[in-house]
Amino acid sequence: MKITERKVIYMNMIDEFVKGHAVICEENDNISRPLYDEYGVKKGLRDEKGAGVLTGLTNISSIKAFDFKDGEKIPCDGELLYRGYDVRDLIKASERKHFVFEEAAYLLLFGNLPGEKELRNFRGVLGELMSLPTNFVRDVIMKAPSEDIMNSMTRSILTLASYDSRKDDLSIENVLRQSMELISVFPMLAVYGYHAYNHYEHDSSMYIHRPDESISIAENFLRMLRPDTKYTELEAKVLDICLLLHMEHGGGNNSTFTTRVVTSAGTDTYSAIAAAMSSLKGKKHGGANLQVIRMMDDIKSHVADYHDEEEVSAYLRKILRKEAYDGKGLIYGMGHAVYSLSDPREKVLKSFVEELAKEKNRGDDMALYNNIEKAAPVLIAEERHIYKGVSPNVDFYSGFVYDMLGIPRELFTPLFAVARIVGWSAHRLEELVTTDKIIRPAYKSLATKKEYITMEERDNGI
Repeated sequence: MKITERKVIYMNMIDEFVKGHAVICEENDNISRPLYDEYGVKKGLRDEKGAGVLTGLTNISSIKAFDFKDGEKIPCDGELLYRGYDVRDLIKASERKHFVFEEAAYLLLFGNLPGEKELRNFRGVLGELMSLPTNFVRDVIMKAPSEDIMNSMTRSILTLASYDSRKDDLSIENVLRQSMELISVFPMLAVYGYHAYNHYEHDSSMYIHRPDESISIAENFLRMLRPDTKYTELEAKVLDICLLLHMEHGGGNNSTFTTRVVTSAGTDTYSAIAAAMSSLKGKKHGGANLQVIRMMDDIKSHVADYHDEEEVSAYLRKILRKEAYDGKGLIYGMGHAVYSLSDPREKVLKSFVEELAKEKNRGDDMALYNNIEKAAPVLIAEERHIYKGVSPNVDFYSGFVYDMLGIPRELFTPLFAVARIVGWSAHRLEELVTTDKIIRPAYKSLATKKEYITMEERDNGI
């Protein structure tokens, strides 16, 4: 028998086995919802109203979505603070200084806003760290390239541990060094991973531009991505704002909590960040802006006039009624697990989106986004009877920004990681400094003791 024929037979055998036993898994692993209520278990670490169960303390960031008046919880415009500073105030600094991502990174890592000399030194160190080991691009990134750039980056992160003689040193000094190195090389891992994939899978030219240590991370991302290394000041500024807004969002988001869980186990920095990457790439977490952009593709193919509010509303109603798009009844980019009246990140980003849309002659697309933003909350309230307040979140516009910047969709989630590595690093450091306890939540076992059945008895159906 030929090897190919034998392989086909084996694959069919494996498929048949898996298909049959998947049903058994579903039967034996299913736990009915009422049991969660019976034992007071908060499914997904969420309470009955969807709020996260309190599992830790942090000084790194805070999120506000409600005010309390006379003991009553009242929805308010959202607020996001980095170490106590409103992100909107941090971004105002971009009116004086073009790029603020590094300043916010310093704040999250060290807890204080840097002075001019401190920031200059910090940026200088990040610049010096923008390098990979000799032949790393050839031997690691260009080997087995994948459309899934998050997986490619995770493989690279774990491989970098092999080049670190102090990999397992958990002193704050060493972990800080490792964290800053990863912050510096993340743009390289993402962009080079994409170029390798694009070259080998799409037969396109491959570009490996060295980063320029004298410019910002946002500028370097665009510089390394584009064949001609060119970008406008507005393009780099808008990307810088996007990175700042995505770098941190409380300790309870899935990837940050993952970072803290594996950090508490005493693992090394590379393994902790690889675990966070695996969390972020999940469709329910880091891929939200990609879901929005795919939905927008569908809306554009079914709406003739982007400026016609009635036509846009009619199609959105079809989506909500599961009569259009993916049949899930969701308008992606609308609503947030924490915010109610508004997502402060979206409100900040929108003004920059409008400015960029003018530069890119994308006025019609901007009109469509505006009409959806206006109509969706009203339609959701009518169709879902949700009146607590539904507003666009940051993902509603971030995909549009990346599209206008010419960033390939394969890099949308990796770009999220380029920003969030700062927040993960800050939380890892805080976890190491403040606690020596391994995070170990309890699970109520529903299994009951059974008598062992011999093989013969099982075969005889006893």
